[in-house]
Amino acid sequence: MGLLSLLEVASMPNIQVLLICLLGAFLSTDRCNILPPHARTSLNKIVFSVFTPCLMFANLSKTVTFQDIISWWFMPLNIGFTFFFGAVLGWMIVRILKPKPYLEGLIVASAATGNLGNLLLIIIPAICGEPGNPFGECEACTSRGLSYASFSMALGGFYIWTYCYHLVKTSSLKFNEGEEFGSEEVLKAPDQASNLTIRLLGEDNVVPSSLPSTKSLKEIESQDQAVPILEKEEKATIWAKTRHIFVGISKELMEPPTLGAIIGFIFGAVTWLRHLVVGESAPFRVVQDSVKLLGDGTIPSTTLILGANLTRGLRSYRVKPMEIVALIVVRYIALPAIGIAVVKAANALGFLPPDPMYQFVLMVQYTLPPAMSIGIMTQLFDVGQEECSVIMFWTYSAAALALAVWYAVFMWILSP
Repeated sequence: MGLLSLLEVASMPNIQVLLICLLGAFLSTDRCNILPPHARTSLNKIVFSVFTPCLMFANLSKTVTFQDIISWWFMPLNIGFTFFFGAVLGWMIVRILKPKPYLEGLIVASAATGNLGNLLLIIIPAICGEPGNPFGECEACTSRGLSYASFSMALGGFYIWTYCYHLVKTSSLKFNEGEEFGSEEVLKAPDQASNLTIRLLGEDNVVPSSLPSTKSLKEIESQDQAVPILEKEEKATIWAKTRHIFVGISKELMEPPTLGAIIGFIFGAVTWLRHLVVGESAPFRVVQDSVKLLGDGTIPSTTLILGANLTRGLRSYRVKPMEIVALIVVRYIALPAIGIAVVKAANALGFLPPDPMYQFVLMVQYTLPPAMSIGIMTQLFDVGQEECSVIMFWTYSAAALALAVWYAVFMWILSP
């Protein structure tokens, strides 16, 4: 399989994403006005509460069994490594380039979180269909690869909707608590500027500018109902801080996407539950079909929202070019090199099954562009939407060539 063929295979899903982004940008223009800000917010709530949980459940309940979970035990650990190394490199970017505080969580999340599953579901059948691939006969190769990709997407969802969700939510609180009040650079749009003025001056213009108004505090409190905000005290006990962390994690695990993944794992692992909804003879197969139909709307809806935010994002300069370049270097140079070392070491220690497709998926997990789920989070918390769209646009644009090169390297490494 030549480099040009790989380039074509790697480009197709990224071109699809960019085309849908451009459509979303057009739908948000004044001429079309189908995706104005309030429509994007409503659509994003549907994606968060309905589409994403359905996508997680449909993929897990159908493709992952209890035996798979046991035999593929290294994959959750490997995805954890991608998040760990990506987060470390992301925090290095933050420390060196010093972006605006409300963008720190977005940058670290983009460095740590890959598009685990969605791109693999498109790329694997194309690679398996090419003659000369090192993964074996086409049909068997595709079946194994899609199972690995579905498991990867579901596992990635746990990490995304806990760690990265927490990062973006923390950035939202920083912005809404007014840590950057008085800075013109933080005024992201006219509607946010008016809200900021209300927070600064109060409805009756009697609240000093150094203090947020009562309305501001209520908005912050209502936005973060999932996690109680402990009072910041210099002498807070270790127990209180630890309790705060665990309460936060437990609340985030109850968010709709994570719940969908948990229920999907249960239905996939428990045989009699699986047979209730999966298969031609399943008595409730209509439930699985309906859930899958809803889940299929996740990716196009999320991409349209990103595209709609892109128009304003490209006209702003809140994301520095060096921050985008640093993210591209992390995701397409540093992490893939780390991934090769981790997978080769795990294989040498006997942790991996002798399946080149499995090892290929493990390596690819270090190479993918940032997960589009981050866009759902920024829209949900109303912070960094435009900046997120700009990051997605440039990282997905760079992904085509980067993925093609790394796919060729991975297959050369795994060839007998």
